Amino acid sequence: MEKPRFTLALLHPRHWLLWLGIILWWLISQLPYPCLRGLARVLTPVLRKVGKSRRRIISRNLELCFPQLTSAERDKLLDDNFFSTSMALFETGMAWFLPRWRLRRLFTIEGLEHLQQEDGQGVILMAMHFTTLDIGAAFLNMSASIDGMYRPHKNPVFDYVQRKGRERHSHNTEVIPREDVRGMIRALKRGRAIWYAPDQDYGPKQSVFAPFFGVEAASVTATAKFARLGKARVVPFVQTRLPGSQGYKVTIYPALQAFPVGDERDDAQRINGFIEDRINEQPEQYLWAHRRFKTRPPGEPSLYKRA
Repeated sequence: MEKPRFTLALLHPRHWLLWLGIILWWLISQLPYPCLRGLARVLTPVLRKVGKSRRRIISRNLELCFPQLTSAERDKLLDDNFFSTSMALFETGMAWFLPRWRLRRLFTIEGLEHLQQEDGQGVILMAMHFTTLDIGAAFLNMSASIDGMYRPHKNPVFDYVQRKGRERHSHNTEVIPREDVRGMIRALKRGRAIWYAPDQDYGPKQSVFAPFFGVEAASVTATAKFARLGKARVVPFVQTRLPGSQGYKVTIYPALQAFPVGDERDDAQRINGFIEDRINEQPEQYLWAHRRFKTRPPGEPSLYKRA
């Protein structure tokens, strides 16, 4: 996929308000990290108040996934999750706009050797939808040469800024459209490492139902399919926002062993189980605003009333 190019059409007056917002976003992103955390604290109750629909989705997901918690404990987790969502706004700006030297001071990375095995085998770098997703990808891009799956944004200005922001950290990498399955498999066969996040509900097509926190969830089969067709290893990684102003830690795990086994449900359950373990380590940082259980098995009612 060719590099993003700036055109005069992006300066059309209908885009001026968006450009103004992006300039303001850039300016705020330059603030010291402790200031951004303070702003996120201020923004948190505002988001909780105005985001009623998202609040219902988060609350329902927490109820389904953590039935063992009391109502008070789940409400505390919901508040913490809104803070993580607030931070995500600033973290994305940091990832796209901050100088590389400032970003490098914010994180440590563990397990990089799991990507540096020189065996010529491709790697599916399995990400998870934590609120720190964008900044985690930036940290990883600054440390290794990886390709990424990409879905264009409908607004051309935001699409341009998003691609420029995400690709500026890359080392001779390629952006592969999400629908280009053959392109991904070719890259894996060339020994490339490709960022891929399988933990959302993409509908019944190309999915099987497998338990996620004990609830049957539409789970993509693509992880196992790509690993098999691309003869690739599946190497999970996760980024963690540390307490206070300590920054972030990126952890790259060893490749999944004996994967795939060939049974779609078993393979999907293996992936879901690994993701559950990582969520349990930092549940407040996961993207609970996504309707993970939107697709239901035939005959089952929706789990999201009025959401």
